[in-house]
Amino acid sequence: MRLFWVTALAMAAFAANSVLNRMAVAQYGMDPLDFAVLRLLSGAVVLALLVLLRGRTVWPGWAGRAPGVIGLLVYLFGFSLAYVDLAAGIGALILFGMVQVTMFGGAVLARENVPLLRWLGAGLAFGGLVWLVSPAGQAVAVQPALLMAAAGIGWGIYSLAGRGARDPLAATAANFCLAVPVMLIVALWRLDFAALTLAATLLAALSGAVMSGMGYALWYAVVPQLGASRAGVAQLSVPVLAAVAGALLLGEPLTWRFGVAAVVVLGGVGLASFGGRRS
Repeated sequence: MRLFWVTALAMAAFAANSVLNRMAVAQYGMDPLDFAVLRLLSGAVVLALLVLLRGRTVWPGWAGRAPGVIGLLVYLFGFSLAYVDLAAGIGALILFGMVQVTMFGGAVLARENVPLLRWLGAGLAFGGLVWLVSPAGQAVAVQPALLMAAAGIGWGIYSLAGRGARDPLAATAANFCLAVPVMLIVALWRLDFAALTLAATLLAALSGAVMSGMGYALWYAVVPQLGASRAGVAQLSVPVLAAVAGALLLGEPLTWRFGVAAVVVLGGVGLASFGGRRS
């Protein structure tokens, strides 16, 4: 029972990132890049402290870190910019779908043996995303959807770069810390502290320190106990949780188009993730 509640808490934290970003940008008028800056900085501090408390080093050097850091920055910028005009649930769905499609593409480029069901699942998920932003779907504007798709590609690249990490939490802390200089340049270039409201700043710090930093720590703690299949199934809940929270907290509508797209995309992801596994 404890495993279930810890897993649920981690999934809620991931979904909360969408809601907090949308709330800060759409309701409190925070600049999306300012949100990304504060989210990364607060997340880096918490992740570094978590690693230091375990007696590990946070600075592993630059060797082999470029893909992970670049992917993380693309994710953070695309994620925040997309939520200027994107509902929380739809954003999480596009993000989650593109992460899986990107990782599937990475497997193909690496010439891994890809079963037929995984091809079909990836195609179904991608088709659902295309329908979501097409004139037939009419559920979302194209520009924010493309920004969130870029964020998904960035997180997919980040995930591919970290597949061989022996300590995922330490690797995440390192990538966050190594991305800080880039974010500081952005902050010095455009961050206007006088324009920040207390509410929006707290939302960004909460997203970075608690939902990202501590959320990742919780997730890495339970993944070995869940196993790959159950961990994948658990992540299917994130877009749904984000949509429900967006409806309750932000008044965003739960449309039938989103429901159809969610079934198609998440069904394709499930098929691609689990349907092609060999015993």
